[in-house]
Amino acid sequence: MKTKRKSLWIQWTRKAFMYLLLILIAAIFIGPFLWLLSTAFKSNAQDVFTFPPSFIPNPPVWDHFVEAWTVVPFPRYMLNSFILIMIMVPTHLFLTALTAYPLARMNFPGRDFIFYAIIGTMFLPEEGKLVPLFIIVEKLGMVDSWWGLIIPGLVGGFSVFLMRQAYLSIPKELEEAAILDGCGPFRIWWSIMLPLTRPTLAALSVFSFISVWNSFIWPLIILKNDQLYPLALGLAYLSGTFNDDVRTMAAGTVISLLPVIIFYLLMQRYFVSGLQGAIKG
Repeated sequence: MKTKRKSLWIQWTRKAFMYLLLILIAAIFIGPFLWLLSTAFKSNAQDVFTFPPSFIPNPPVWDHFVEAWTVVPFPRYMLNSFILIMIMVPTHLFLTALTAYPLARMNFPGRDFIFYAIIGTMFLPEEGKLVPLFIIVEKLGMVDSWWGLIIPGLVGGFSVFLMRQAYLSIPKELEEAAILDGCGPFRIWWSIMLPLTRPTLAALSVFSFISVWNSFIWPLIILKNDQLYPLALGLAYLSGTFNDDVRTMAAGTVISLLPVIIFYLLMQRYFVSGLQGAIKG
């Protein structure tokens, strides 16, 4: 009896320690966001940089959100980002799923070389790709246009790798049965393989959404017309306009985070399962 009680005590102690550790880690990650949110609601009379930090606005005000939304063309920047999302995310998922399928399920000369070459691009620093990518885009006459902004980001090595792993986790018997029924490669991919990889596609859609929404360096290099700026670049413009007003900058940042948070909450049920399925594959 004493041994059983001791075992239960050890289990409860370990569980309590794990919960405390998780709460501590969560507080470390969510602390800066809470400070940002409280700063956006603080009035000009309330000190932002007090120590220990004060997270409760007294009184809370909406003025900084209105100022961030109206002083710079914030709605235009947000609309541009939504347009890019609507074009780039579905196209990225389609091209990635189509590229990864033959690399996972078909045998042809040079397949492994092509796959490893794609994976090799993941190890190149993004800054090292900017100069040759800009030269290519300039030669094609796509500087200062959405074509130059969209096309280079439609396919990525990580996405191809993740989709290939998802395809490898699907039993071959399904594919063989479809071949016996007379299905061609494209029909097998579209009707069988693609529906079975929906969780991985959902996970990739989250990654792609965040990547497009937060894109800054490439738009900064390729765009000259401020009417084409996405939201991340517009926030830099806002920072230059309100370089001493951290409250308005915080309000603009909070507005820009809301679509990402909402999209993740809608897709979170598929996100973890999609990553697990790809890793197991």
